[in-house]
Amino acid sequence: MTTHPQELADFPKRWADAERRGDVAELEHLLTDDFTAVGPLGFVLDKKRWLDRYASGALVHDDFAWSEVTVRRYGRAAVAVGVQGQQSIYEGRDLDGHFRITQTIVEEDGCWKLAAVQFSPTGAH
Repeated sequence: MTTHPQELADFPKRWADAERRGDVAELEHLLTDDFTAVGPLGFVLDKKRWLDRYASGALVHDDFAWSEVTVRRYGRAAVAVGVQGQQSIYEGRDLDGHFRITQTIVEEDGCWKLAAVQFSPTGAH
């Protein structure tokens, strides 16, 4: 089963909306089982640790936007690059910032899923 091209085009918005809401159920569906995130300071989170930040209530977004997104498809994989701006609190600490994000998106069982994401600070406020 092959996904429709519009599903890939819509994927970044679906992901950003789920992140903004802290929607663990939707993120569970959108991430591959072996998902890996590399944070802006080089730390690495697997899928469970990524979702636990929301499930525990430790991470809350007051604002979360993903813009300037470009998506390039390579067969059953794609690379999306964009800018994330956030006003967020993690365990009581301010996590506001802007990051350049690179996502690796793969087609799995007829659905697009996020396999990896890497964050780099942009220096913008």
